[in-house]
Amino acid sequence: MRAHSPLTSSHRPTRADCHAPLPTLGPVSAVLSSTGLHKTYGKATALAGVDLQVEAGELVGLLGPNGAGKSTLVKIACGLVRPSGGAVEVLGAPAGSLQARRGIGYLAELFRFPDWLSADELLELHQRLAESGGGAGERAELLEMVGLGDAGATKVGALSKGMQQRLGIAQALIGSPRLLMLDEPTSALDPVGRRTVRDLLSGLRERGVAVLLNSHLLSEVELVCDRVAIMLGGRIVQEGTPAALASARGVEVQTASGTRLFEDAGREDAPEIVADLVRGGESVYSVRVLASTLEDAYLEAVGEA
Repeated sequence: MRAHSPLTSSHRPTRADCHAPLPTLGPVSAVLSSTGLHKTYGKATALAGVDLQVEAGELVGLLGPNGAGKSTLVKIACGLVRPSGGAVEVLGAPAGSLQARRGIGYLAELFRFPDWLSADELLELHQRLAESGGGAGERAELLEMVGLGDAGATKVGALSKGMQQRLGIAQALIGSPRLLMLDEPTSALDPVGRRTVRDLLSGLRERGVAVLLNSHLLSEVELVCDRVAIMLGGRIVQEGTPAALASARGVEVQTASGTRLFEDAGREDAPEIVADLVRGGESVYSVRVLASTLEDAYLEAVGEA
């Protein structure tokens, strides 16, 4: 569902400059940039100074427990909520401006499409809302991209929840947005559907489309995202690549005398550890490099809270 759709907002901007489906994008500055972003609701603080940049072609995972401020950040970027302080720009334009909203595709977690429309009719409706000139060709390409190439004539109400989820991603891509915001896009999908979405996101990266992915499925985020930002209490408390956040946790060696753990060692230390043990007369049966996962890093950042 679009950030500017009258189904979710009173705004109705245009995207008249988007007529071809998913072209390769030229170089741009940061697609999304927030600086010192604050948002309060009365005495409650939703955002307490968020600095975040998303570059063209970058997939960024936005993680955090409920109430961390993720949805507020996304709504401000879409122009649906006004910040209390700080600044947000999309494609160099203030968030909420016509230029900014033209460049955004959005799928909310709790979306609802009219059951009586076919999949093709739904995309045609959103083409009119976005003033996309892609026509039937764009609709057919998008349905094919999300694995619904044979479902264009099927009513939305007859689609499974997972198929509706993929249809929602297709409508978010109408008009070739440069920034795609997805809220739990794989929560209702089976493993095949998740693989389809991962492949789709990888293809968007190659086209220069930036993606901000809000998800609780940490394994999916770890597989597809270039960078992760973990939010807690309206702030970003951890940020980096999944590999950097999921650091090494030591080397475990099984020997004749039992299992030995070298806590401060990494993969590069394993050969020397084995050589030292063998020189000392130990029989080595197996070696395992231990590494934390993104889930471990997430729990360390927010678990106590």
